[in-house]
Amino acid sequence: MKISKKFTVAGTDIEEVKKQNANSGLSYNEVKEVLARTSGIGTAKYSDTDPAQIRKDNEPK
Repeated sequence: MKISKKFTVAGTDIEEVKKQNANSGLSYNEVKEVLARTSGIGTAKYSDTDPAQIRKDNEPK
């Protein structure tokens, strides 16, 4: 019989950690994306806002 579980030197079950991480919620980058869409400072690269459209919308009419 072959045991297929992988453990670290400290005895941590690697597959169990991966399983728990997958169910732990948003990743760091997912949180940054949510912040960019709702406010956030320094998160422009995650934003889907078109700056040219905003300037056009803000022009005096």
